Amino acid sequence: MGRGGDADGLTGCDSAAMAAGMSYVLIDQPRPHVSRITLNRPERMNAMSFDTVAPLYDALRHVGADNDTWVIVLTGAGRGFCSGLDLEDHGMPPGCDGLPMSRIAIRAMEYMSNLVPALRAVPQPVIAAVNGPAYGGGMCLMLGADIRLAAQSARFRSAGITNGLSGTELGVSWLLPRLIGAAHAWDVILSGREVDAVEAERLGMVSRVLPDDALLEAALTLAEEMCGWSPHGLAMTKKVLWSNLETGSLEAAVDLENRNQLLVRLTTQNLQEAISARKQKRAPRFED
Repeated sequence: MGRGGDADGLTGCDSAAMAAGMSYVLIDQPRPHVSRITLNRPERMNAMSFDTVAPLYDALRHVGADNDTWVIVLTGAGRGFCSGLDLEDHGMPPGCDGLPMSRIAIRAMEYMSNLVPALRAVPQPVIAAVNGPAYGGGMCLMLGADIRLAAQSARFRSAGITNGLSGTELGVSWLLPRLIGAAHAWDVILSGREVDAVEAERLGMVSRVLPDDALLEAALTLAEEMCGWSPHGLAMTKKVLWSNLETGSLEAAVDLENRNQLLVRLTTQNLQEAISARKQKRAPRFED
């Protein structure tokens, strides 16, 4: 993947947007095997419009298909992660020419809401580095990551309810109760209140809170550490973790884990390499 572009070494993933000087989503590789996806509309707090969501889909497809990427870091440019839907100008979803409003409406909803399943679908673990406010769809986008780190300035809010709409969107009614329990999730979603970073960590919305100037380094360091493990093992672990959120019993979950573990063990030499590395007091070199 390219590394030219601006002074930070970032490149836009959407060529048309780049030609117009509007690279709303940027990709770089700041560490070996680590790709960073940056929402890059800081003047609008990285608000979600169809012009910004389309290149985010492109970025996820591009990085997800990159075999040299083992871990992904998702963050925002400027002082915010993502402020949710752009209420001033969210534009039109692609492919709507000639459609009646009834079909455009459902297509628009599906186009936005499928971002979270798209995060789940990429094989690599995704670390969200939440560098500021994450409201509405931005909070949902953060919830769709596999690991969530927050800056002290991060703030979270289910904004739909405060805009006279439903507070349930982009999978939040499924994700948030599973992360923090129904009581806390319903409080956050129904009240529309702001949750600061300290409370988010206490509730379990994020796993760590860091000083603003240390957040990105911590996310990249974690990603680099994870790259010391088998990329195949990481991908297969992510797959089972998500699948077992939907499994109906402990027995079924264990069955899936057993098959997953056997598949990795019998098709790689990773376990033998781990044993040899421990005996030789060196880092393992997993070749999958």
